[in-house]
Amino acid sequence: MTEEPLLRPALTLFVVLSLVTGLAYPLVVTGVAQAAFPEAANGSLIVENGKPVGSALIGQNFTDPGHFWGRPSATGPMPYNAANSAGSNLAATAPALVDAVKARIEALRAADPGNSAPVPVDLVTASASGLDPHISRAAADYQAARVARVSGLPLARVKTLVDAQTEGQWLGLIGEPRVNVLKLNLALDRARMTPR
Repeated sequence: MTEEPLLRPALTLFVVLSLVTGLAYPLVVTGVAQAAFPEAANGSLIVENGKPVGSALIGQNFTDPGHFWGRPSATGPMPYNAANSAGSNLAATAPALVDAVKARIEALRAADPGNSAPVPVDLVTASASGLDPHISRAAADYQAARVARVSGLPLARVKTLVDAQTEGQWLGLIGEPRVNVLKLNLALDRARMTPR
């Protein structure tokens, strides 16, 4: 038996499978995704004044006290770097994590010295991916007075913005109410430009 009769079907099968799995299947999946879920298929981009300003799925590093702050990011060397998505992998009792949490609490207290409320845990600990764009409703409420004071908006107006940007539980059952920090800060910036 010669090798030639086996080579032709093997090469044919290789070419056919390459076309099906490497070209046809990705094109069909992309087409279905674009037709059924265009926003998600294109990265859930948030567009402001015709320009993309971020994704609803990836946090951004807000440090200005006049904006709401998100969860700390565990990605390095740049915060919220999707190419480095990962948690810190530090145990709850790891000295490095304990020190980092203490430093974050001190930064929150320094930015809002009159706030003696307990600091919500999601403001001092990173998410598993290190990219979480959301904070809990408690974390948004904790920051509302500081943001109102620094931004010059009335506290009631800031709380109304938080209410408007609060997302409920999925299907009314799963998860907790949460706030997308980028969307909230964009709404805050718009409110500053058009005060009521």
